[in-house]
Amino acid sequence: MKQGMTHCNLGKALILSVSMLLSYHVMAEGKGLAYVSNQDGGVEVIDLETLEFKNSVDIGAKGPRGIGITSNGKWLVTANKDDSNISVVDTSGATPPKFVVVGKNPEFVRIKGDRAFITYEPSSKSGPPKTGPAVTKEDDDDDKIPGHIAIVDLAKGKVVMDIVGKPETEGLEFTKDGKKLVVANESDNSLTVHDLKTGKLLKTISVAEYGNRPRGIKTSPDGKLYAVTLEIANKLLILNDKFEVVKEIPTGMFPYGLSFDRAGKRIFVAANKAKLLQVFDAKTFEKIKDIPTGDRCWHFSFTPDDQQLLLACGKSNEIIVVDTNALEVTKRIADKDTPWGIVTYPKSMGSIDNP
Repeated sequence: MKQGMTHCNLGKALILSVSMLLSYHVMAEGKGLAYVSNQDGGVEVIDLETLEFKNSVDIGAKGPRGIGITSNGKWLVTANKDDSNISVVDTSGATPPKFVVVGKNPEFVRIKGDRAFITYEPSSKSGPPKTGPAVTKEDDDDDKIPGHIAIVDLAKGKVVMDIVGKPETEGLEFTKDGKKLVVANESDNSLTVHDLKTGKLLKTISVAEYGNRPRGIKTSPDGKLYAVTLEIANKLLILNDKFEVVKEIPTGMFPYGLSFDRAGKRIFVAANKAKLLQVFDAKTFEKIKDIPTGDRCWHFSFTPDDQQLLLACGKSNEIIVVDTNALEVTKRIADKDTPWGIVTYPKSMGSIDNP
C-alpha cells in the first residue's frame, strides 16, 4: 500500500513538473529570451526571435553583475554588488522580487536545481589589480582575506550554507557527476574543489607556475576536461578530470569568460583587452579564429538553438551577436548601461550558464 502511494505521489510530482516546464516554455515562445545584467542599470530582456530589446525586469535593485536562471525559467537571480544581496525574481511578474543578503561584493551566480551559488568577496575593491611600488601592506593583506560562496535555497529564500574559499572567489563550475563544486580563486592563483553537500574542501590546485588570476572556469560537455582562463598570463589552461594540467594555450590580453560549445568541439574565449572573441579547437587546441568585438567583453551566451552567440561588452555599451557557424559578427545591439552578464531561457551554453 505504501509503495502504491509513493508511485502515485511520484506521478503527480512528475505531472506538476512537466506542466510547470510547459508553462514557462510558453512564456519564452519563439527562439527564447536573453537576460542581460547591467552594472549601471538593471536587467534587460532580448527577444531572440528579433534580436531586439523587449522589456526590462524589475529586480528591485540597481547594479547587478552575476545573473542566473532556473531550468524551468521561473526564477531569475541577480547578484547586487552595492546591496550585498541577491534578487530572486519571479519572471512571470506575479510576485515582487525577494532579497537575500549574502555578503559583501557578490559577483558570480550559478544555479543548480533550486539552489543558487554566489561568490562574494569581502576584500574586493573596484578597479584593476594593483602592482608595483604603489601596492601597500593594506592592499597585500586584503589579498589574503578569503572569498566565500553562499548557497541560497530559492524555495526557502535563505542562505543554507556558506563555503569559505580562497582570496577573491571568481568563476564557479560543477563536476559532471554533480557532486562537487570547482572554484577559481583569483588572488590565490588556485582552483579549489568542494563537496557540494557539505562544502568541505577536497582539493586545492595551484596554477601559480602557469600564470596569475584564474577567473573563468568551464567543464567540457563530457566532463573530461576543464578550461580555465588566466587573466594576467594571457593564457587558457586545460586540465583533465583529475585536475592535472595537460595544456597551456596562449590567448589575447586579459581572457575571462569562456565556454565549450554544446558538441564539445570548440572553446570560445572572450579576451577582454585584446577586444577579441577567440575560438579554439577543443581536441587539438589550435586556434580556429579571432573575432573582433568591443570593449571589456567579459561574458557571453549561445542562443538555445546554438546558431548564435551574444556577447556583453561593458565599456562599448553593446551586445554583440556572432554567427557561430560563420564565426562573424552579424549585429550590434546598443546597451548604454554597461552590460556585465548574459543568460538565456531556455538555458544554453555560455560563460555563466549551462543547459
